[in-house]
Amino acid sequence: MPKQNQVLQEFFPRDADNQPTHTRQLLGVVVSGSLSKGLQVKLEADHAVEDLAVGRYVVVRGQQHKRFFCMITDIQLHVTNAALAAQPPNMANPFMRAVYSGTSAYATLQIAPMLMIDTDEKPRPVKTIPSHFTLVETATEKDVNDVFGPEDEDHFNVGSPLELEQTQINLDLQRLVERSVGVFGKSGTGKSFLTRILLAGTIQRGKAVNLIFDMHNDYGWEVSDERGPKAKGLKQLFPSKVSILTLDEESSRRRQAKYDAVVTIGYDEIEPQDIEMLKDTLDLSDAMIDAAYILHKKYGKKWISHFLEMESEELDEFIASHPVGASSVTALHRRLSRFERWEFLKKDGSSGNSVREIINLISQQKSVVLEFGRYGNNIAAYILVANYLTRRIHQHYVEAVEKALGDAALEPPQLMITIEEAHKFLDPAIARQTIFGIIARELRKYNVTLLVVDQRPSGIDEEVMSQIGTRVTALLDNERDINAVLTGISGAHSLREVLARLDTKQQAIIMGHAVPMPVVVKTRAYDTEFYRAIGYIDDEHLSTHANRARQQLGDDQGRRRL
Repeated sequence: MPKQNQVLQEFFPRDADNQPTHTRQLLGVVVSGSLSKGLQVKLEADHAVEDLAVGRYVVVRGQQHKRFFCMITDIQLHVTNAALAAQPPNMANPFMRAVYSGTSAYATLQIAPMLMIDTDEKPRPVKTIPSHFTLVETATEKDVNDVFGPEDEDHFNVGSPLELEQTQINLDLQRLVERSVGVFGKSGTGKSFLTRILLAGTIQRGKAVNLIFDMHNDYGWEVSDERGPKAKGLKQLFPSKVSILTLDEESSRRRQAKYDAVVTIGYDEIEPQDIEMLKDTLDLSDAMIDAAYILHKKYGKKWISHFLEMESEELDEFIASHPVGASSVTALHRRLSRFERWEFLKKDGSSGNSVREIINLISQQKSVVLEFGRYGNNIAAYILVANYLTRRIHQHYVEAVEKALGDAALEPPQLMITIEEAHKFLDPAIARQTIFGIIARELRKYNVTLLVVDQRPSGIDEEVMSQIGTRVTALLDNERDINAVLTGISGAHSLREVLARLDTKQQAIIMGHAVPMPVVVKTRAYDTEFYRAIGYIDDEHLSTHANRARQQLGDDQGRRRL
């Protein structure tokens, strides 16, 4: 190589990562910034501002082969002379546009450094920033893959970054289930589809057994998609790994949902602690709850049946002989009388032990979807059943884990419990006492975590929110909800604008334990391509796969005979 070429090569080196230069696009240069507030980038004059959007990834290529992986958090317009803002030039004239664009009038990007990739290609937390006038480029597929890694047994594809639809964002499922998970977003943003994708990933890879309290029958069997075709339920995708139980047999039959068993609960199985969770939904006062405990102490397991069957004379006698107010007892009687309209509650006791049946399914590594049917629209019924079952299953887990004495082989499988309308269970006034608040704070101490689905994260206790390890958030437009979701997230101020400007459908920002950095994704479509990717074979192609398997089996046997 001639000496002149060697000198030119030193000053103008080839692409450091040996990638084709056309895969990258120069956006501008770093002109100012700080580690805490992010970097400001002056946009190149020939790059259209309209082609950029918050949430997109860029790469700042620092010295010594360092790459700073950053997210665009804001876009601004500037002028060098205030007079231009007062009396704008005629930009319809191409000559005037060429004169002013990029010089007197220019655009800047605010970017937040998320990770730094050094020469060993291992992503690290950002602890420094690049120097002045460092080049900023659009992120390539290689940059994204270097951060999120390939899809494997532990990593599951949930979507692609904005403008890089050929690239995958892969969640670390093991880290996902280690702590509680939150799926948030305003009504109509696709929270159920997001949740279904996450659940499908954990079931397919065997990372957790799921207990899903299916309020609106969204997860077990097929449901109508707004786009037209029906979306398959988890039971159809994983027939041997999922069981459907129902509280409303009539509803399941009407929807032709293939359920495995009907769940019933006897009056004699309900304790005052279960009633206490209904304090807000049934408008129960402290005096009414005290009366419930007194009734339970006096009449034992039959306290509800006996209380609802009391005639006025016996009721008066009870009031006179116990330190309870007459108005509180009569009001409690009226509220508990609603139980008589819920057919899944049995006065003469449950026809079977539903808790034991669910525990047996979980111990067999089968996920359970509990459909509520028409009772899904009754928040009191939903809270009662979810709290009743969770309290007892959690107690079983506590006993099983302590009995195992640290031997992982004897411990029960990792369990993730999915609840909707989570703020009803995790309200600040009650979260410290409820079983769901206890599970959220335990951080998988007893192999149980939560997957909470809610459109009002601001209604969830702050301490509980701080324990939610991974947050998958669709569009939120309420300031309090945005603040709640960003609580405890590093660089929250730079993510606020990104979160508020997500599309209403098929976009979400994922933050926390299961991803190396906050990431905006266009989520995977929950369609036939997704079904095939997780191993589902429809009836149309079943015979083809069966013939292929028989041929493979024959070949294997032939080779073994040889």
